[in-house]
Order: sequence, then structure tokens, then C-alpha cells
Amino acid sequence: MIASTARIHPDAKIGPHVSIGDFCVIESDVAIGAGCVLEPYVYVKRWTTLGERNQISAGTVLGTDPLDKNFTGERSFLRIGNGNQIRGHYTISRGTEPESVTEVGDENYIMTSGHIAHNCKIGNRTVICSCALVAGYVEVEDQAFISGGVVVHQYSKIGRLAMIGGNTRVNSDVPPFFLYSGFNVAAVGLNVVGLKRAGYKHSDISALKKAYQILYRSGLKLAEALARIEAGIATPEARHLVDFIRRSERGICRE
Repeated sequence: MIASTARIHPDAKIGPHVSIGDFCVIESDVAIGAGCVLEPYVYVKRWTTLGERNQISAGTVLGTDPLDKNFTGERSFLRIGNGNQIRGHYTISRGTEPESVTEVGDENYIMTSGHIAHNCKIGNRTVICSCALVAGYVEVEDQAFISGGVVVHQYSKIGRLAMIGGNTRVNSDVPPFFLYSGFNVAAVGLNVVGLKRAGYKHSDISALKKAYQILYRSGLKLAEALARIEAGIATPEARHLVDFIRRSERGICRE
């Protein structure tokens, strides 16, 4: 179903059962997978790919030129997976460097009036609330929750099932599974609600609570805290936590 007022470049690839609303604009070198729904006034720019079953609300622009003075206009990409909901008046940029990519995974729920910048990598089943701003080269792991008004500094990483409270400034890496708040992001506890919703058992949550206490409440130096977690908590989640922290280049939020 394609509205008569929509403008679709003849080189664009539109899959079956796609709905494109009034006054949408689809440029060349765009691919839109089966079952996608584009509400009125959606603009999909060149070198953007959408998988299947994505729902894009009115006024959204996908594949914008990067908000980066180093951008030279060369070809770069935005690739969006399957089953995402991207609500109204949202913008997502392509990569800055030639042939580079901004990636959005599957089944993410992205609310209104925000921006995901160039070269970001968004995982699966995340929630990004209204008016959150995600700067360039940010990585967000699966099932993270970013509340409204959050500002994520470039190159930061947000771990799996982390929850960021509203209006927080994320200016360092945020380890998985925990709650964060404050003007400058700070850990305030375990994301118990998120973990339960994700199906974690009481024993899994207890192990992560122990890891949180070692990391943030023991007074140990970081290397000592990580060694103690490795030695005493033999769960996949604890290993992921330690690996995430050791891969951090910016450093994690920790006093």
C-alpha cells in the first residue's frame, strides 16, 4: 500500500506487504523489507536498509548525513534490523567515514524526538525513551533501558540490561545489569525489575547483587574487585560484567 502522495525513487527496493503513508520520501539505494509500515512524512535517505516488520512513525528521518564536521559526503550506511518501533520525529544518521555503518539491531523500542548519531551500534530489544540523545560511536548492548532526557557522550558504552535514569549525563562506560542516575552517571543499585522481566532467577539476581557490592561498595581497587568477582562468582553474567569492564577504553563510572 503506497499513498499517491509518496515519492519513491525507482531504484529503491520495497518488499512485499509494505505500507508507505502520505508524503513519504524514499531515495535511491534504499531497501525496505517485508511488512514495514511508514507513517506519513517519513523520509528515508540514500544508503539506508530496513529489515522486516519495522514501524516508523510520522516525521522520522532515517539515514541523515552525520552531524560531524569531518563528514566529507562519501557513501556510508544506516542498517536497521527487524521488528523495531521508531516513534515520531526521530533522526538516525549514517556513518561518518566512507563505507562506515550505523547499526540498529532487532526489536528495539525507540520513542519520540531524539537522535542516534553516526557510527552507533544499538543492540537488540533496547528501550530508548523520548528526548534521549545518543552521540557518535556509542555502543548500547542488548536490553539496555535509556530513560527520557539522557545524554550519552560519544564513544561511551552501555552494558546489557543497564538502566539509565532520566536526565542523566553518561560520560563514561556503564557496566551491564545495574541502575544508574545522577547528573554525572553513577551506579545506584541492581536493575532488579529489568532482570526479573528478562527471566532471570533469584539465584542469578543474588549473584549479580554480590558482584555489585564488590565492584561499588567494597572499597577495593578496580583490579582487585574484578579479581574477587572472577574468583567468587562463577556465572555467565559475572563473566560478561568483568569482560565488559576490562574492554572499556574510557573507563567505567566508579568513584
